[in-house]
Amino acid sequence: MHAALVETGSASIPVHGVNGDTWEAVATQIGPEALAFAKASGFDGGAGSHQALPGSDGQVRAVLFGVEGAGAKECDPFLFGKLATLLPEGIYRLEGGIDNAELATLGFILGSYRFERYKAKPKGVKVKLIPPHGVDATRVSMMAEAIAQGRDLINTPANDLGPAEIEATIRDVAAHFGAQVSSIIGDELLVQNYPMVHAVGRASPREPRIIDLVWGDESHPKVTLVGKGVAFDTGGLNVKPGDSMTLMKKDMGGAAVALAAARMVMASGLKVRLRLIVAAVENSISGSAFRPGDVLPSRKGLTVEIGNTDAEGRLILGDALALADDDAPELVMDFATLTGAARVALGPDLPPFYTDDEALAADIAQAGGTVNDPVWRMPLWKPYATMLESKVADINHISPGGFAGSVTAALFLQRFVEKAKAWAHFDVFCWVPTAKNGRPQGGDPQAARLVFEVIEKRFGR
Repeated sequence: MHAALVETGSASIPVHGVNGDTWEAVATQIGPEALAFAKASGFDGGAGSHQALPGSDGQVRAVLFGVEGAGAKECDPFLFGKLATLLPEGIYRLEGGIDNAELATLGFILGSYRFERYKAKPKGVKVKLIPPHGVDATRVSMMAEAIAQGRDLINTPANDLGPAEIEATIRDVAAHFGAQVSSIIGDELLVQNYPMVHAVGRASPREPRIIDLVWGDESHPKVTLVGKGVAFDTGGLNVKPGDSMTLMKKDMGGAAVALAAARMVMASGLKVRLRLIVAAVENSISGSAFRPGDVLPSRKGLTVEIGNTDAEGRLILGDALALADDDAPELVMDFATLTGAARVALGPDLPPFYTDDEALAADIAQAGGTVNDPVWRMPLWKPYATMLESKVADINHISPGGFAGSVTAALFLQRFVEKAKAWAHFDVFCWVPTAKNGRPQGGDPQAARLVFEVIEKRFGR
């Protein structure tokens, strides 16, 4: 069980969820003196507000926590995640005001996350929760641990997380769940026909690689997750300005999403033949760096004109998707911190996804709402494919002028998927600029939980 949870039966402090429907019942429970204290302290039951109520010994004996009305459209299922940052050290239990106990518990655990690897005195988890009745503590712990590992990977600076370290993490997870892992590294990428992965990563002394994990019964439906693992992105010869480079440790966020979702699938024993493919590189600058105007071969056989070396993610994904497509899986989903255009369109909290499969699109949208992992469908607008035309190669990997940058990136990737029964691309940001309920500031493997939900609903345990 997760460190933020404790067993039922432990001594605990009640947290009363307060809204217009529950206030009268709560007032009866806490008594007139506590009610007068709360009102004198200015507690009005506003969403996310809280008031600790002291006992005769001066210690906290109960907490009032403002929640939205039951079933309210604006209700954030992770609102209870605020408690992990608001309350003094102790063990708590939730008393009423909960619409979705599983998401409330998960939000609390995710809100307790801290990245303390580089802290001399880490604080650890001080505020703990007894899971509400009916919540599967093992399941929510499994999801929270997968998300925490994804957050750790994204938050770790590139000096401690290069392509080799990404591979080592995947191998550790594989060993835990009995999965098989292989990798293709450095110049061997050319021998085995991954020329775009090699080109993007060859300027760095940290060798590029394809990492390939396989798990599950061979007779089960094939599901493949593909992640962009750019450990750091300078922009290459089209070097990024300083402000744009600051957060480029998170450019391997797509790999973190794919690994987090894969970990949930394996931990739950879903009936799939799971494959996880990560293209891991560092996009550096040296005399061997690939250049604007170069024409690269690809695993797919398409020649690709390089319009800008800072659009490297779609290149390594192209080779990785061609590999994923080789065995015609039932479902392929890829994840990448791919375009600034997606952030301009939808902001940091709402990743766009692309698919031309209507059933898959509906499943993804429904899953995002069900598990509070929101995404938004964007169009694979075929007429924009002309923006990728090249006069010297089969395709250019960027569109001119910056128009529809996220759409054209998805259209580029679609060229590398033909045999898969269904495919979706997620253009994720993987960073929380300002802390929100259950989502501390920093790295976040967006869409991982919804992907797990989609796979579980489609293929079962």
